[in-house]
Amino acid sequence: MSNLKILAIASSGGHWIQLMRLMPAFTNQQLIFVTTNKGYRQQVEGNEFYSVSDATRWQKLKLIKMGFEVGKIMFMKNPDVIISTGAAPGLMAIIWAWILRKKSIWVDSIANVDRVSMSGRIAKKFCTLHLTQWEHLADNKITFFKGTVIK
Repeated sequence: MSNLKILAIASSGGHWIQLMRLMPAFTNQQLIFVTTNKGYRQQVEGNEFYSVSDATRWQKLKLIKMGFEVGKIMFMKNPDVIISTGAAPGLMAIIWAWILRKKSIWVDSIANVDRVSMSGRIAKKFCTLHLTQWEHLADNKITFFKGTVIK
């Protein structure tokens, strides 16, 4: 399909690197990037870019603020599909996608070799497609393995 509006969202660091590795799959699409690091704007020049507050599960008020920031972007941009490699901002976008009845894809981080991440376990209840980068973590019912984004 062409001309999809895709919101690609991830935390900074490894989550962002993995998201960037997926981008060749979305050529000819309208991409909107969201992350917690304003400095990443340069990496996605020519595309829309937004930054949101950074927060962890131990920072409840900041997490709520981030959730509303992500929701505002979702309402403002009205994407067709949301894709995330995690963690907290991606989970917020997946939940908003579920509320707004949008398609969403969660790609759990390759760092989670023993079990799906906490955000990934929550996301699986809300996303359209739930992927792991470890074959032994796939149940092929809810969570699927289709390869890795970092080799």
